[in-house]
Amino acid sequence: MKKIIAALATSVMLMTSAVAQTLPAPTIAAKSWLLLDATSGQIIASQDPNARVEPASLTKIMTAYVVFGALRDKKVDLKQMVNVSTKAWKVDTSSSKMFIDPATPVSINDLLYGLMVQSGNDAAVALAEAVAGDESAFVVLMNKEAQRLGLTSTHFANPHGLPSPENYSTAQDLSVLAKRVILDYPEFYKIDSVKSFTYNKITQPNRNRLLWLDPTVDGMKTGHTEAAGYCMIASAHRPNGAGERRLISVVLGTSSDQVRTQESQKLLNWGFQNFDTVKLYSKGQAIATPEIWKGSKNAVKIGFANDVMVTVPKGVAGKMKPALERKDPLVAPLAENSRVGTLKMVVDGKPMLELPVVALETVEQASIFGRAWDSIRLWLK
Repeated sequence: MKKIIAALATSVMLMTSAVAQTLPAPTIAAKSWLLLDATSGQIIASQDPNARVEPASLTKIMTAYVVFGALRDKKVDLKQMVNVSTKAWKVDTSSSKMFIDPATPVSINDLLYGLMVQSGNDAAVALAEAVAGDESAFVVLMNKEAQRLGLTSTHFANPHGLPSPENYSTAQDLSVLAKRVILDYPEFYKIDSVKSFTYNKITQPNRNRLLWLDPTVDGMKTGHTEAAGYCMIASAHRPNGAGERRLISVVLGTSSDQVRTQESQKLLNWGFQNFDTVKLYSKGQAIATPEIWKGSKNAVKIGFANDVMVTVPKGVAGKMKPALERKDPLVAPLAENSRVGTLKMVVDGKPMLELPVVALETVEQASIFGRAWDSIRLWLK
């Protein structure tokens, strides 16, 4: 099943490059950037998406992801009170903090708001210690999650993103992480949309200025160090037919807070204005019922293991035509989800997308007499 899903993702990315050639990407004033349609999983456009960068406070997205997992697994609780260590309290005094104090225990809930809204480096250390016992053990968990999510160009050295040569990622990896936070923990992702948070009688605004400028933006995180420049991951959802569509922009290495904000907005607007996301087929929908030989059934339903959503330039969706290529003859036994062919979506005679087609049901072998009869039929065919 994982191979089928991977094949589908690869085919979608192949189509992205094909259709994107008809639409010039915007000029974005950043070292590296990427626009992901989270609804279809397609990268719409990018520049140097695999360039290694210092993620700065975007690191905190993974910190939050690990904590969300600990909450899901009931290893910690939102109401749990945490004793603040001297290490957390003394984390780089010139950096962003939520101003926790060793004399005052703080809840996991407040620490999460301090982490994602106030970008508190002290909150990051306190959460790491609460979940894993110490910072280094938590970093091991961060890197295990990175590996599990397929972030092959990412490594974490700390939970806050303060400069370290062993703390690095890419725009592509960060877009995958951002999407997984939204999909896996929607109830916690809501924290990212909070515009300000008060702790210890100190109110700090969310550094994501798009929350004030664009009502469709509901997250995700900003970051800045001298080496990384000004960075931002932003996510917005807007109407898409009868439903909604979500885009995630990753903009890395801009020259200022203002530039990262305007370039992120530019990228999101460009994606929404110039592309549509359409559902081609539903999971389990039979697109054909071809004959199967030597089987307990005469025919087998074939289709897709998952919903097929694609993102295309506006006006292209209505022009796509399907062309099915099967691996005939189909011979039993045939397991459910076995690949049996390819469906090509063609526009103006040119293939724009290839989708793996699978068996939607298992077909066992026929009796020895049925198999013998079909062998004769195949020989005569």
